[in-house]
Amino acid sequence: MSTSRRTVRTTALSIAALLVAAVAFCALSDPKGSGASPDSLKAWLSEGWQDWSAGAWRSKPGEFYNPTIKGHWGSGRMSDSSDPDRLMANDVSGMKVSDPVPRPVQAVAAAPPYHSTVPVVGKVFFDSPNGPMVCSGTAVQDPAAPGRSNLVWTAGHCVHKGARGGWFRNIVFVPSYNNEGLSGAGGAEAPLDRVAPFGTWWADWAETAPQWISEGSSAGGDGYPFDFAVLHVRPAAGTTSLEEAIGAAAPVRFDVPAADTLTTTSVWGYPAVKPFGGETMFSCQDRPGRLSVSRNKPTMYRIGCTMTGGSSGGGWFAPGPGGSMSLVSNTSIGSKAHTWLAGPPFGKQAKKVYRTVSNRFAATKTGGL
Repeated sequence: MSTSRRTVRTTALSIAALLVAAVAFCALSDPKGSGASPDSLKAWLSEGWQDWSAGAWRSKPGEFYNPTIKGHWGSGRMSDSSDPDRLMANDVSGMKVSDPVPRPVQAVAAAPPYHSTVPVVGKVFFDSPNGPMVCSGTAVQDPAAPGRSNLVWTAGHCVHKGARGGWFRNIVFVPSYNNEGLSGAGGAEAPLDRVAPFGTWWADWAETAPQWISEGSSAGGDGYPFDFAVLHVRPAAGTTSLEEAIGAAAPVRFDVPAADTLTTTSVWGYPAVKPFGGETMFSCQDRPGRLSVSRNKPTMYRIGCTMTGGSSGGGWFAPGPGGSMSLVSNTSIGSKAHTWLAGPPFGKQAKKVYRTVSNRFAATKTGGL
C-alpha cells in the first residue's frame, strides 16, 4: 500500500488534534539528585564521561547518570551524529508466527513546520563508545502529571547498549528538530535555535526493560521484543514542562492489540542513512503484520517502509477502540534491504517501564520538593 503526502499530512493533523494542551508547572532540574560528589561531578563533566572502560561504564538498572554538559550539543555535532543501525535479513518469515515479508512502502517527507503537524516527534542524541549517535523519539503523556509531562518514548538500544554494554551518555531530546524542514539545516553553520527551536532537553533519568539490558544486542534476537525505553527530561530553565513547551504529548496504549486488528499504523522518524540525510522528518503508513525474532518472546509488529537507520525509536501510532490515535510501538529493527521496519508491542513490561519513570518524579509534579 503506497502512502501519499495527503494521507501522511491528514494522519499527522489527526494525531496533533488529539494530543492535550498543557498548564503551568515548575520543578527542580534534578529532583532525585545524582549522588555524585562535587569533585567527581567536575571530573565527569571535563573528561570523565569519555571513559568507556568496563569499570567506568554503568550498566545495571538504576545506574543511569546524565548530568548536563553546557554547550555539548551544538548544531554541527548533532548533524555529525550517526545511527545505531539494527538490521536483519529481509526474509525471516520462517520464525514462529511471522507473516510474509511486506512489500516496501515509500517513506514520505513530513510537511513542515513539524510543530504544526506532529509536534510530539523529535530526535534523540547520545554519546556512545563509537561517538555521537542519533535516534528518534516521541513526547508522551505522564499519568502523574496531566498536561505537564516531561516523558519521552524511544527505543531501548538508544539509551542502553544491551548485553555486554551499559547506559549511553549525554542523552538529549530535541522536539521538532529542524522544524522548517530545510535540507542540510543541521550543518555546522546552522544556528542552534533553527535546528532546535523548542530547546535541547537533557534526560535526567532513563528506564528500559531488564530483558533488553540482559539480552539486547546489535545482532538481533531475544532482546528486540523489549526494545523500548522511557526518558524523563529536565524542564527547560526549571520553569516549564516539555508538554507545555511544545503544546502536546501523545497517549500510550498498553493493551497489546493484535496486528490483525490494526487496520493502519503510521510510523514517524528521522532516517539518517542514504538516501536520507537525517535532517528531515519522514513517515510511512501501512497495515502491520507479525514478526517473530524468537520462539519464546512476544511477537513484534512489522510494516513495509523504506526508512533507514536514525528512525530507531520513532513512534508508531494506531487508532484505538474510540478512534483516537495512540502510541502502540516504536521502531526497533529494519531489514538490510531497507524495505521494512519492526517494533515491539507495548504490554505489561512496557507499562512497568513507563510507570517506573513516572512514579520516580511524581513528588515534584504537584509543586513539591
